[in-house]
Amino acid sequence: MFLDRDGVLVRPVVVDGKPVAPRSLEEFEIYPEAPAACDELRALGYRLVVVTNQPDVARGTVTARVVTSMHDLLSSRLDLDAIYVCTHDDVDRCSCRKPAPGMLVRATEDFGLDLSACVVVGDRWRDAEAGQRAGCRTVHIDRGYSERPPTRADAVVGSLAEAVKWIENMGFGGG
Repeated sequence: MFLDRDGVLVRPVVVDGKPVAPRSLEEFEIYPEAPAACDELRALGYRLVVVTNQPDVARGTVTARVVTSMHDLLSSRLDLDAIYVCTHDDVDRCSCRKPAPGMLVRATEDFGLDLSACVVVGDRWRDAEAGQRAGCRTVHIDRGYSERPPTRADAVVGSLAEAVKWIENMGFGGG
């Protein structure tokens, strides 16, 4: 199970209808539903891997140290197997920044996963497209942002809890 960080596990800061990543530990708020949802996904047999773009590091508006502190906090509250981070911006044209599937591919190599048995849960078009490029099923959490939605996703839901219910109802086993 590939989970985006901001908008899935962590409440983003919404500015003019667009989500931005929290830039401080004070802004970093884990959604109340996230621990139970992660426990349910774990019970379904999934490994839980966070894949997150954090371009504010490349832009100089947050330090890598702050991002690491956020991930330490996230890992202390949720039962996660790994967190993969891309700190590049679009101009870097790296293979890890979503919508490129690099982080997903790296995680499957590290954990011996089958991408066709994996699901990507995200709140932005980049998440769904990364999942599609990798051959995963995709679930889009529609948070009502003022930006384009994904062109396609296997499911569109309103929360992580709804995503878990959809995954469970579809009978997917852990990848």
